[in-house]
Amino acid sequence: MPADMPLSELYSYNGISPKPADFDDYWARALKELDNQPLDYELVPAEFQSPLADCFHLYFTGVGGARIHCKMARPKVPAAAPGPGLAYFHGYACDSGDWSEKAGYAAYGFTVLAMDCRGQGGLSEDNLTVQGTTVRGHMIRGIDDPDPDKLYYRNVFLDTVQTVRILMSMEQVDEERIGVFGMSQGGALTTACAALEPRVRSAVTVYPFLSDYKRAFELDITTSAYEELHYYFRFFDPNHRREDTVFKRLGYIDIQNLADRIQGKILFVTGLTDTVCPPSTQFAVYNKIQADKELLIYHEYGHEYLPYLSDRILQTFMKL
Repeated sequence: MPADMPLSELYSYNGISPKPADFDDYWARALKELDNQPLDYELVPAEFQSPLADCFHLYFTGVGGARIHCKMARPKVPAAAPGPGLAYFHGYACDSGDWSEKAGYAAYGFTVLAMDCRGQGGLSEDNLTVQGTTVRGHMIRGIDDPDPDKLYYRNVFLDTVQTVRILMSMEQVDEERIGVFGMSQGGALTTACAALEPRVRSAVTVYPFLSDYKRAFELDITTSAYEELHYYFRFFDPNHRREDTVFKRLGYIDIQNLADRIQGKILFVTGLTDTVCPPSTQFAVYNKIQADKELLIYHEYGHEYLPYLSDRILQTFMKL
């Protein structure tokens, strides 16, 4: 399947989903709440160990009191000076992944934190109490609550920032050499984290989710990662009386609205045949980034394994 619009149009596309008028106040208030969260954490030795890396389960208390879990790997032999740190965010409904890839980065001198998203496939808990339904996914969790602070992804975005701040606080980590990385949902969280924590120096975002919801809804939504919007309207608003309200509410957690806050360098990766996260929704983010950025396009690829990308990502972060 070709791109959902010609490449020449993608380069100038800036999204159609609305941005709430109080968007900046919303996130200023959220970050103020996060500032009151301690950076304390608990380390539990992991069952997986490596000759080159010490591996731990790391737990911290996120906003709202939820217990958040990360996989942590750090170099077995301490360096003479603090080294780089890397935060990793996973795809939708998955978890923080295998230990071996974290240990691999630790062998290169990185301290790695890989966060489990609340209530998904890992060990982080979701203690959010909201009014309304979730239907089939997390994207619309909290969408019917009168309080927009109850949106599920508000807390997950804040968890990514707290993860990075904890990483920065570690004595073996140089807080000025922090990278963040993720694919799909993880790409969205990477973008949000780099936007909300401007000290992030380097980011790699791969075919990100959670962008330009209205555009995604206009396309073949039942075959995409945005299908829960289809089921929400089908079951709860079949005449679309609340359509404007729904998309305005989603604007608080639309990463295209955060993109212009990014200050670190970002490598942005997309595939032009992506039907899971349509290319136009991704370009809506990329085109708003004002920081030092590079776009890597896979013309015949979609939401899938991308050849040579792992090597490119390692080379990118080695510059830290």
